[in-house]
Amino acid sequence: MEHREIAVKCFNSTWDLIDKKDRTEEEVLQMIHMAHASRYHWGEIGTPVNFTRGEWQISRVYALAGMGESALYHAKHALKFCVDHNIGDFDLAFAYESLARAYSVLDLQTEKDVEIARAKDAAELISKKEDKDYFLSELASI
Repeated sequence: MEHREIAVKCFNSTWDLIDKKDRTEEEVLQMIHMAHASRYHWGEIGTPVNFTRGEWQISRVYALAGMGESALYHAKHALKFCVDHNIGDFDLAFAYESLARAYSVLDLQTEKDVEIARAKDAAELISKKEDKDYFLSELASI
């Protein structure tokens, strides 16, 4: 298998577990490993957009696992890729969402509120209505 094929397969399999309502501890661990594997393989052949999405996904799985520090670490990297490579739209909004979610897990209300406000501002610049609607529904789930 090539890097791209593995990256896509791991990313999509991670999504399946993110969407699963009742994950076992083994599935949580598998979700974390798959997200990291996807990001690794994108790191070998991808672009900064792939990198930011990979970091976002890793942050999300750590947030779901209740591991706030790890979620925050990867959320900061997702935002850094956006800033360093002038990536906006959907990806920038989700980078702020990942920071807000991580701060929520860490029970840091002020920081969470700041990032939610930034995420809402970034959402105004999402070009596709369906992407904006999806993003806002995800933001509301924090």
